[in-house]
Amino acid sequence: MIESINNEKVKSWARLNDKKYQKETNLFLVEGEHLVEEAFKCGRLREVIVLDGIDCKYENFYKVSEQVMRKISTLTNVPRMVGVARMPKPHEVEGNVLLLDGVQDPGNMGTIIRSAVAFGVNTIVLGEGSVSIYNPKVVRATEGLLFHINIIEASIENMILELQKEGYTTYSSKVDGGTNIADIEFSKKSAIVVGNEGKGVRQSTSDLCDEYLYIPMRETCESLNVGVATSIILYELSKNI
Repeated sequence: MIESINNEKVKSWARLNDKKYQKETNLFLVEGEHLVEEAFKCGRLREVIVLDGIDCKYENFYKVSEQVMRKISTLTNVPRMVGVARMPKPHEVEGNVLLLDGVQDPGNMGTIIRSAVAFGVNTIVLGEGSVSIYNPKVVRATEGLLFHINIIEASIENMILELQKEGYTTYSSKVDGGTNIADIEFSKKSAIVVGNEGKGVRQSTSDLCDEYLYIPMRETCESLNVGVATSIILYELSKNI
């Protein structure tokens, strides 16, 4: 059992909460038994860190003390198990696409990823300013579904132009204009752009899109949380799949 927080292995695990180190190693942490199991089922689980006294069914595991687990984990309550997972490899864009123009809140990002998987989106494009999908809060919020969708980092504006060349219709969400989402007949090759929590989709990005869409609401509600709004849009999109 590993008991010292100064152990080199422990130091390496703890660094996997750092974005730069994650990119260097192509590894990140999944905290809790459910996420460890999801990583295992998808073939992404490299090793498991297990609290002393807890049984482990996985082959490559290390038993650690509570002090060590506290050093590794970002959770307030010490988890029984933490996994080291390999980052999924992004591949070419396919199917319906969701482009995120600066979504910064981890909870929103997690909700968006779960909704994208639920409603048949094949690829998510993370634009500049978006929170990392390997942020510990994002990983937990996805409930493991980040392993089930193609996610790439790219320039949103460049990607819009490339998708249009490939025959995609691009739609930008817009609070104060566009077509009621209930009236839109989505293209078979659709790309939806949603924006930052406070600023929405940047004007320079929105100007490149083929159509604008909005979600009708009562006047007393100025706007929706981006996670909620995206979920509604993707549900409508799923009706055409």
